[in-house]
Order: sequence, then structure tokens, then C-alpha cells
Amino acid sequence: MEVKVISGDVTKVKVDAAIVNLFEGVEKPGGATGAVDKALDGIISKLIAEGEIKGKLNEVTLLHTMGRIEPERVAVVGLGKREKFTYDSIRSVMSAACRTLRKTGVKNMATIIHGAGAGGLDAEKAVQALVEGSIIGLYTFRKHITKDPEYGEIQELLIVERDKKRVTLLEQSAKRGWVMAEATNFARDMVNEPANYMTPSDVAETARRVASDWGLEFSVLEAKEMEELGMGALLGVAQGSKQPPKFIIIRYKGGDPEAKPLGFVGKGITFDSGGISIKPSENMHEMKGDMAGGAAVIAAMRAIAELKPWINVTGLVPATENLPGGAALKPGDVLRAMNGKTIEVANTDAEGRLILADALCYAKSLELSPLVDIATLTGSCIVALGYVCSGVLGNDQEMVNRVIKAGEEGGEKIWQLPLYEEYKELNKSEVADIKNSGGRYAGAISAAQFLAEFSEDTPWAHLDIAGPSFLRKEQGYLIKGATGVAVRTLTNLALALAEKPITS
Repeated sequence: MEVKVISGDVTKVKVDAAIVNLFEGVEKPGGATGAVDKALDGIISKLIAEGEIKGKLNEVTLLHTMGRIEPERVAVVGLGKREKFTYDSIRSVMSAACRTLRKTGVKNMATIIHGAGAGGLDAEKAVQALVEGSIIGLYTFRKHITKDPEYGEIQELLIVERDKKRVTLLEQSAKRGWVMAEATNFARDMVNEPANYMTPSDVAETARRVASDWGLEFSVLEAKEMEELGMGALLGVAQGSKQPPKFIIIRYKGGDPEAKPLGFVGKGITFDSGGISIKPSENMHEMKGDMAGGAAVIAAMRAIAELKPWINVTGLVPATENLPGGAALKPGDVLRAMNGKTIEVANTDAEGRLILADALCYAKSLELSPLVDIATLTGSCIVALGYVCSGVLGNDQEMVNRVIKAGEEGGEKIWQLPLYEEYKELNKSEVADIKNSGGRYAGAISAAQFLAEFSEDTPWAHLDIAGPSFLRKEQGYLIKGATGVAVRTLTNLALALAEKPITS
């Protein structure tokens, strides 16, 4: 969908539909909604008085204008209670309005900037949020469906601003929102792909295309090179699959050539059966999404390349399948990671931390700092935080705070879990330096403590996105399936660090 910012009056823009708004409890609409109401002989006020329009969050009332104003239709979208209105509310209401209008065959539409007047929100951030909500909210994944869609797609969104002087500034915000949303949907496409269409080689090829299209450096380590580097943990996971593993490296060089690059490390398990410690068959088909961390890194690198912040960023994605083949890793086996540490494999379904261990070692060899790893790592994090929120842990509080703030700005909820020394006891092994599973209790924390053994003293944060990476039912402006979570968080983090680097 093409997005433009124009100056003018929303009642005079010739489009299939215009979107205006109403806070809950408002009896007489003002501003642009009031202007539309007046032009339509008070129909909005009448419907408010009759209780048909209440202004509840995501409520959409569609009116036909019958030629009295230029837009053929008007969607009055409810903003909810004024005191609870946020930028995420904007994403949600734009999604609701766009989905309603798509069903009516609308091809082009105009909207006012929700929340920038009576809502008290910053106009630039509001524009970014409404673009994100529109594009993310209209997402579908139909690649493998042969039946034609029931509805066509909306092709153009016009954001109407009365003040001509602000158009250029708001265009920049709209572009940022477009970049964030398109990158998020790109990650969703990767995660929604069946595992036979998104093998480790396919992930590498996708990353190569992103690098080629957006001017990034790209390289990939093959199994032989991983062996030479001593990546025994990653290769141990890969040995049960016929698909060759790939270690993907993407570089954005936009800052001081002498500065250490920010490092993103994304888990890329393209299908996770659990290995010999096999998962239950119910919902195993969703394990195609165990590479959501890797997809988030690739998509964020694309967004960063488009936005061009003054910073260097390197994305690493160790990619493999975890299958119970004849050569598969067995419970009780001992592996040696790239840094020489030995790992007892207590559970072959705790494979994500194994491939991340070698990836973090490799990140340190490249002197990447600070580091963020992103992974659908533990069911324990879902038990703790559900499907709404990602967990974050780390060895540097400033870094953790930056990650949480970056998520908030992108509408992605993140909650910090503790990384107390006492939890290290859970990972003690009697036959190796460390074991890969600390047991049932505090599983998200013991997993992070395992990773801390490999990030060592580098400022580091770990994002466990197991819950919000893949939804089993619609949630706000996100439909069922892959969400692209962490793409906006990582991109916002890079933008923030470009302006103010970590000092520790």
C-alpha cells in the first residue's frame, strides 16, 4: 500500500473512503469529525444521541455520503477512553478501520491524524503509528492458497494534515512507519512459510536477497567452516537433519568505521521436532516458527538499511533444523562450543541455546558490542508472560532498559526477568562444564544463564519471544499466525544507539 501525506480538508479529498474519529463519551464531535458531521447534516451527532456510535475502542461505523462531500464513504472509528489512548491505540483503530473498509471494496482512503489534537499525542509519532497499524493490520499470508481472495487490497492511504508547513516533517514519520511495517510483514512472511519452503538454505537465500536489495554485506558459513571454527554446539543440533546448516552474516556499515558494531543474534531453527526428546504431535506444525528470532534479525537489518542511522550493525543467524534422524544428537551427549566450553545435552529440545552459544562466541570474535540475541527460546517464558509479552534478561541494566524502551516505542511489550547468580546452579553438570537444561522451574531464566556463559562480559540482552511470536487467535491489530515481533524493537534500538551509544 502506498502512503502519502497531503495538506487539505478531509471532506474535500476525492477518495473511496475517509476515516475520522470519536473518543468515548463525546456527545458533540469537533475538529475534522465535526466538519464531516456538519457537511452530512448532523448524521454523526444523531447517531451518537441514539447510541449507535459510542466511540468505544475499535468501533467502526460506516456512513455513505451520497455526494455531499468528496469521500464516497466515511468510517467513524472509536478511540476509546481519552485517558487510556496511546500510540498502540492508534495502530489498533487504524487496523480496525482498514479491515472494515477492505470488505467494502475500497481502493484508496484518507485519514486524519488520530490523537494528535484532543488526544494530546505527538503528531509525528501518531503518523508513524497509524501507518504501522494500517499496513500491519491489513497483512494476509495467502502464498499457498489457490482460491482467489474474497476482498481486494487497499492500494493507497492519504494522511490529511491542515498545516502545509508540517507536511514534509510528517512525510518522514510516515516513511519510518512504512519501513517498520513492511519489515515486520517481511518477517511474518518468513515465519509463516512451511518448513519445506523455509529451510536453512532458504533462510540464507532470503537474507542474501535482502542484502542485495538494500546494500548490505552478506556472507554465509557452511558446515565445514563451522567445524574449522569449533562450532560443535551448532553442528551437534544440525547432525540429525539432511538439510545443511547455514550461519548467516549480514553487515550494515553506516557509522564510524572504527566503532564496534551493534550485534543482533537470531535463533534460526527452521523446524523443531525436539529431536530425540521429541515434542508432542499436537501443534508441532507451529514449530516452523522456531526461526522467528532469525527472521526478526534479517527484517530489522532491512529496515535499518532503509532508514540509514549513523551506526554499524551486524546480524548473525545460525540456521538449522532439529530432527531425530539416525545421526541425531542424543540426551547425555557432550558437545564442545566454539569457546571451548563443554556442554552436556540433558534435553535435545533445548537446542536453541546450543546454536546461540556458538553464535554468541562468534559475535565476540567479531568484537560486536553491545549484543542482543532474539529467540523463541522457552515454553517457560510463555508460562510466565503468556502470548502478550516478551521476556528480557541481560548482564547490563542500561542495555536492558534500552531494549524495553525500544519495544515500547514500537508497540511491543517487554518485561524484565531476573538473572540472579543463584539460578546458575540449575545448569550445573556432573560430566561437563555446563548442561543445556536446568529443568522445569525458572526455565526462561536458566536458559538465559546458559547464554550468559557465552556472552560473558560483553554488554548483552536476551529477548525470549516464544509467546508473542506466533498467535493462535487474533490479538488487536495482529491476525492469527506470525507477528514479526522484535523487528520494530531491534530497529528502534539501532536508531536510539546511533544517537546515544551505550557507555558501559
